[in-house]
Amino acid sequence: MPDFSLEKAAQRRGVSGIIVGVDEVGRGPWAGPVFACAVWLFGRNAPQSFLDQLNDSKKLSKNSREKIFLKIQDYGIVALGEATVEEIDEINILQATKLAMERAISNLELLADQPVALALIDGNQSPNVPCAAQTVVKGDGKSASIAAASIYAKVSRDRYMAQLATQYPGYGWERNAGYGVAEHSRALLDLGPTIHHRRTFKPVSKLLTLLDS
Repeated sequence: MPDFSLEKAAQRRGVSGIIVGVDEVGRGPWAGPVFACAVWLFGRNAPQSFLDQLNDSKKLSKNSREKIFLKIQDYGIVALGEATVEEIDEINILQATKLAMERAISNLELLADQPVALALIDGNQSPNVPCAAQTVVKGDGKSASIAAASIYAKVSRDRYMAQLATQYPGYGWERNAGYGVAEHSRALLDLGPTIHHRRTFKPVSKLLTLLDS
C-alpha cells in the first residue's frame, strides 16, 4: 500500500518545502484531453484512516474513488492541468502528458502561494518543471501523494467525459471515458469522429483515411 516513505526519504536528503505527487490519466483514449493532477498531501496532517484508503486508482472501485476524491480536497491542496486534443495531435501524447503535468504543478503553486520543492512523478518520464522532480515507476502504488493524484485525476477526467457524452451521445463516453472499447469503435464507424477525437491516433486516422477515399 502507498505511504509517505518516498516523501520522508526526500526530507532526509535535505529537501525542504512542498513535496507533491503528480499523476496523469487519459493517455490511451481515442477521444478527450489528457488530465494531470498535483497533490500536496505530505505534512498536512491527514488522518491515517484516510491515508489507508489510498491506492492506485485502477485498483479501486468507482464508488471508492468517488468517496476518496472528496476527502482529498479536505486534506490536501489539489490542482489539475490538462492538454487539449489539439495539443495531443500537434505535439504527440507523451509531450502533451508532460505539458499537462507542468500545468498541474504550476496551478498548485498558485493555490499554495509558494513554490514546489519536489514533484514525485508517476512513471519514468519527467516533465520540464522548475522544481526538482523524481520519477517513480508504479508510483501510485508506492507514494500516498501520487496515489491521491491518481484518484483525483481519474475521477475528474471521468466526470469530464461523462459531461461531454451528453453533448455527443452514442459513443458511450459516460461509460468508457473515450477509450477504444468495442462500443466506442462501433460508434466511430456509425457516427464518424467528433472534434474531440484524437486524429493522430491510429483507429481515428484510419477511419478518416477511409472516409476521404
